[in-house]
Amino acid sequence: MLRRLVSATLPILATAFLTLVAQTAAAQQDGQNAPKPQRKWVVYLLPHAHVDIGYTHVQTEVARIHRQILDVALELCRKTADYPPGAQFKWNTEVLWQVDAYLRQSSPEKQQQLVDAVRNGQVGLDAFYGNELTGLCRPEELLRLMQWKVSIGRRCGAHIDSAMITDVPGFTWGLVPAMAQAGVKYLSIGCNGSYRIGRVLQTWQDKPFYCLAPDGQHKILCWVPYKGYSYASSFGYKLAERLPVFLAELENRGYPYDIVQIRWTRGDNRLPEASLSDQVKDWNAKHDYPRVVIATTAEMFHDFENRYADKIPVVSGDFTPYWEDGATTSARETALNRTSAERLVQAETLAAMFDSHADSAGAFLEAWRNVLLYDEHTWGARQYNVTDYDMPFIVDQWKIKQAFALDGDRQSQKLLADALARRNTGQPTGGVDVFNTSSWPRTDLVLLSREASAAGDLVTAPDGTPVPSQRLSTGQLAFLAKDVPALAGRRYTIASGKPTADGKAKAQRTTLTTPSLLVRLDPASGTIESLRAPVVNTELCDTSRGVGLNRYFYVLGDRVDEAQQAATPKITVKESGPLVASLLVESDAPGCAKLTREVRVVDGLNRVDIVNTLDKKEVRQRESVHLGFAFNVPDGVMRINIPWAVFRPEIDQIPAACKEWLCVGRWADVSNDRYGVTWATVDAPMIEVGAMRTLFQGAEDPNLWIAKLQPSQTLYSYVMNNHWPTNYRAFQSGPTTFRYSLLPHQQYDQAAAQRFGIECSQPLVVASAQGAPPSDQPFLELDTPDVIVASIKPSQDRKALIVRLFAAAGRPATTTLHWARAPKSVWISDLAEQPLTAVTGPIELPKYAIVTLRAE
Repeated sequence: MLRRLVSATLPILATAFLTLVAQTAAAQQDGQNAPKPQRKWVVYLLPHAHVDIGYTHVQTEVARIHRQILDVALELCRKTADYPPGAQFKWNTEVLWQVDAYLRQSSPEKQQQLVDAVRNGQVGLDAFYGNELTGLCRPEELLRLMQWKVSIGRRCGAHIDSAMITDVPGFTWGLVPAMAQAGVKYLSIGCNGSYRIGRVLQTWQDKPFYCLAPDGQHKILCWVPYKGYSYASSFGYKLAERLPVFLAELENRGYPYDIVQIRWTRGDNRLPEASLSDQVKDWNAKHDYPRVVIATTAEMFHDFENRYADKIPVVSGDFTPYWEDGATTSARETALNRTSAERLVQAETLAAMFDSHADSAGAFLEAWRNVLLYDEHTWGARQYNVTDYDMPFIVDQWKIKQAFALDGDRQSQKLLADALARRNTGQPTGGVDVFNTSSWPRTDLVLLSREASAAGDLVTAPDGTPVPSQRLSTGQLAFLAKDVPALAGRRYTIASGKPTADGKAKAQRTTLTTPSLLVRLDPASGTIESLRAPVVNTELCDTSRGVGLNRYFYVLGDRVDEAQQAATPKITVKESGPLVASLLVESDAPGCAKLTREVRVVDGLNRVDIVNTLDKKEVRQRESVHLGFAFNVPDGVMRINIPWAVFRPEIDQIPAACKEWLCVGRWADVSNDRYGVTWATVDAPMIEVGAMRTLFQGAEDPNLWIAKLQPSQTLYSYVMNNHWPTNYRAFQSGPTTFRYSLLPHQQYDQAAAQRFGIECSQPLVVASAQGAPPSDQPFLELDTPDVIVASIKPSQDRKALIVRLFAAAGRPATTTLHWARAPKSVWISDLAEQPLTAVTGPIELPKYAIVTLRAE
């Protein structure tokens, strides 16, 4: 029976199986012929004009052009206000420089039209004051980059949480916590489409990522749009023709999101594209998808993050920028601007200490504006080569750019002098008051001019004790100010009499010695060939590859292998001791009319000071100057200070960060697990790791840029070049000074390195003594060396002090504030200086954290 059942069933099963196979094949065929589901693209167009403060026109003309640009943009907003959503015209300001000028210089009616357009969402404000070379900025300067975001945002009733940076590839890591302090969460990076951008587009275009701050707490959403800021111009602004091609390119590149941005700009300092709203209206009338939306930067980022926040990758490290090397084409002004930024911090600190801020807020704002405008990315004219650099168009642009640095220097000096003048009243007393603007006690050398020390050579402390002093060969009087209290002052008396003979600093032929240092120069080159310190008890100078410490190299063209060095020098004793000992090294040097190097030690200080003066010749062919420092620290790790962070080359750099040259803030350090050397730079912002580099030919080829840096204990201070074929200067001439200090130490202590860097860049402040002596009670003290006061300033509303704390040691820290005069209340605040959370006890800071306080 079973056999009969099987025999009867088999034909039925076979028929069913064949039917199923046929149906499956038919279904598969139908699926292949059926149209694929349409991807629901949303394409955000961000209209803006790239703001070059110069380049295409003289800066004053650029300001006029951007007033016109805003007028045209506002008119387009009005004309298209009744267009369908998405097609209504909107405008992104890119930066706030031109908005600031518009709100100060346009008629009241036009100002109000702009304010209304911002409030209505027709104009998007972006947070940065200019397209900054962030790698040049000092820590406080990075925050001031967004200071106008607060004032303009308040006036326009806008919460500005997005920023654009255009042309410039890369940014310093410290920008991330600075943006967090300002409440800015988004950064659209419209870098240049090809020139000197390394692998930025190759690696990051249309690959949005979160950049995690050094503190590990904050992050910003970054997005490099396809082909930077120039894609729309590359297809002639013909949306209907090029949009399908663009989206097909995204598909082929495996783009994973349905939202994408296109920077819509007609170029540098150009008027808006008037036909854009009509093009978008026509497109959207014919297509459900892709849907095109004219938007502000913030609208695009908000939509994108709301949909994809959990899918966006996170990276952490320095996006080391590429264009900052251009600042060394005007090395003297760059050094001046670095000093101005540091001096402004000190002037604001003294203004807070002396309560002398009543009428200086506007003056500080103007000084910071000039500092920022010098570090803005536009140096000069687009017309450039060595034969036409004397054209009036080019000369005039440089004069205005140079004036930003000169004016910032003048203003910062006046603000410092004004703060000191108001500290008290009374007649001069024949001495000097020395002020420490740092939040820890300091011992340092003080130099008084011949006029300021005319009373004599004897210096005494407040208790009448003689202080080590020495009359120098320059006519200056040097003395050692010991243990000046944190954020306080001390008065020293200058009188007739012999200086104290205390001190064991000596200079003999090519050798400098103190109880804590031994330095020897190579008589053939003037380079330091030996550096020893009892605290380490080993040779710290590496001469094995002919570099040593502070060796001069001059490179013509790209012939690094043929780098020229200084001629055999004349070495003389400049200061013989006993407090200050120095050697003067004078020589001919290629590219210079004269090269002078002074190497100095001071009894009571553990550092070596170097002052190099290059009297530069005018050379109108490709050239560069490098100063080599090779440290004998086996297995040493290099660490580089930047604003609000420290990074290790290669290890702490994100993919596509620049490796050819690196920006340095105040110091770099080379240490192994037992000892090392901290190298401080006052004037020069660029270094090269391991070798000198001169990439200018073929700079558009991503593959010519270094992909990976190898570990090294050698760095080169990259002080001058003229390698750019546009924008930057073609030559420089005259004396320029570069100052460095070397500090041998035992195990690496990052907080100590941070303090050392600040001490070199923010010296003790000296003023003639008058009235009552300054208080030696610290204005404010912290109870841990791991946290420093980065700045103190009077608040904008003049009702409080703004105190910026920084967890400088690179590890979590807790601190308690001790005030000379306790404030009524202390609040956690931010860049807007508003009271947010009351402080009632110790303050906890994550590593590298910035904490802004408002002390009422």
